[in-house]
Amino acid sequence: MTDSSRPPLAVFDLDNTLADTAHRQRFLQRRPRDWDAFFAAAPQDPPIPQGVALARESAEECEVVYLTGRPERCRRDTLDWLAAHGLPEGRVYMRRNDDRRPARYTKLAILRRLARTRDIRVLVDDDELVCEDAERAGFTVVRARWTAPSPELKVAQEREGRT
Repeated sequence: MTDSSRPPLAVFDLDNTLADTAHRQRFLQRRPRDWDAFFAAAPQDPPIPQGVALARESAEECEVVYLTGRPERCRRDTLDWLAAHGLPEGRVYMRRNDDRRPARYTKLAILRRLARTRDIRVLVDDDELVCEDAERAGFTVVRARWTAPSPELKVAQEREGRT
């Protein structure tokens, strides 16, 4: 049963929804992929104006939370990045460091868990598979199509469970 006394949740992805990862894609084009460098470069991600504006607008009526495929070891950098770019405060849900399931599975599991006690107004994400699965599960979705799709990131999200 959801708690109707609390504001609904607006759930935002980070990479390529709020944070532009284009500058660090090069680390995924190598073999083997350089995951340490990929995540180490995340603090330099420029914010994506459309995503940031939508998060700020959503915070007027909703509690904003963040749902990312980034591993837990990136928490401090992620929290610092959100604060540095003036994003609304909110809980950050991250992947366990050893979790390699595809993003669509990890994110949908968390969405369902959140929905047991809270109304979820919207999920904003750039990953088409995450969006499709969330819609099939009954969630309202906004597809973050404001950056160019990255084939390397898609493989990382779906097959390697890395982000």
